[in-house]
Amino acid sequence: MADISYICRRTVVSTKPVQPGKRHPLSALDRAMEHSRIRIVCYYRTPPEREMGEATKRLRESISEMLSGFPMVTGRLERKEGGEECWVVKCNDAGVRMVEARGKGSVEDWLKSVDREKELQLVHWEDMFHKFYFWSTFYVQLTEFEEGGLAIGFSCTHLLADPICATMIIKAWANTSLLGEQIPINPSLSNSNASLIPPTTAPDLNTITHNPYTHLINHYKSSLPKSSTPQTYNTKYTTISLLFTTPMVESCMEMAKPNNSTSILPSPFQALAGVFWTCISNVKGLRKGLMEMSICLDMRKLLGLDEGFFGNFMLHHVVHGEGLSEHVISEAAMAVRGVMEKMGKEEIMDFIQWLECNSSLSSVLMCGCDDQLICTNLEDLEPYSAVFEDEYRPVRVSYHVEPVAVEGQVLVLPAPPEEGPLSRVVMVTLPEDEAVKLCEDGLILSFSPTVLMGFNKN
Repeated sequence: MADISYICRRTVVSTKPVQPGKRHPLSALDRAMEHSRIRIVCYYRTPPEREMGEATKRLRESISEMLSGFPMVTGRLERKEGGEECWVVKCNDAGVRMVEARGKGSVEDWLKSVDREKELQLVHWEDMFHKFYFWSTFYVQLTEFEEGGLAIGFSCTHLLADPICATMIIKAWANTSLLGEQIPINPSLSNSNASLIPPTTAPDLNTITHNPYTHLINHYKSSLPKSSTPQTYNTKYTTISLLFTTPMVESCMEMAKPNNSTSILPSPFQALAGVFWTCISNVKGLRKGLMEMSICLDMRKLLGLDEGFFGNFMLHHVVHGEGLSEHVISEAAMAVRGVMEKMGKEEIMDFIQWLECNSSLSSVLMCGCDDQLICTNLEDLEPYSAVFEDEYRPVRVSYHVEPVAVEGQVLVLPAPPEEGPLSRVVMVTLPEDEAVKLCEDGLILSFSPTVLMGFNKN
């Protein structure tokens, strides 16, 4: 068992000072994620002749170069004037917290026995304390293994970034390290996400000419909690990570296809979401219909946002399980597909308009989603393109969104490119007893996925 020892903690600042007075406003969608955080771990092999500490030193230098293009990352939170609950980032170049650590054995040894608890040792996090203007919103941990290999842990508050933005930062850092120069992924403060409605298309509150699309609005309204403080539970959760190769995903898609249909083929996400929604409902003991599930989707492409957009733009929408068969995967997959197809531009714009007009609700909006299984589509991420050194791509990447909803969480991620274009990694976090049952589920086992993280890895 590889042990982790922590060497030091330091603050890393950008190489170019930020212009005084710069501030980065946060949108209502950002504030809706205030109580959540993102933790990412990227695993790398390293050259056998590499001396211990050499990789850490090099990466410490290149992250400073990269941070020059992300002044909101090195800033600190402050309360916006006139809005007691409204955060803004003061871009004062206070820096990012970096932790340096060492691991016994090799990265290959670690990956053979890793579980959720061990993996989270590789990605440092500190909860916000009462003096929030001293609190770093982003953290990096570099763990070098004594017998070869490196783990890069990256964590941040969901208030500032979603998994897409977090991955953007890691890729920009990798490109800066590989090429030795600043990369043109440079989100500008002039393109602030304070209002997510593009100025040229924003509907005037007093001149709406259509009936507002209320499905999305009603879903978020229903998630409003009775208390503004997130509930805490003593349930012990564990994460299993399963690799589905291209042939496995193709088999899953075929199974999820409606009967007698030759033209409708679910996407990899829709098929896998249908499979895991069905299996988890069975594990939880449901016998009539499926449990309620909330799917979380990136809306950037739909609204034509620039690739450099920095902030939150992943939305949740409920998929109702009542009346669906607990044995027919195609029904579950088609229900997911149907909700995704209904997520149109006008519906999203109406929702954002409603959210901006009810900004006082945004900071507690996601506190009430615990009664639904959450399934997040992250299959379009490209974390395996984060190459810090020639010939050394990530051998594995894990994502964690915390706190986990009470009913559990499913993340559908890309797999390493060598596994095929349709291959996916599915990370499922459930209460420990339910995770055990899911690992024994006959339908999951029928695809023969590779267990990357789970009970048989201990």
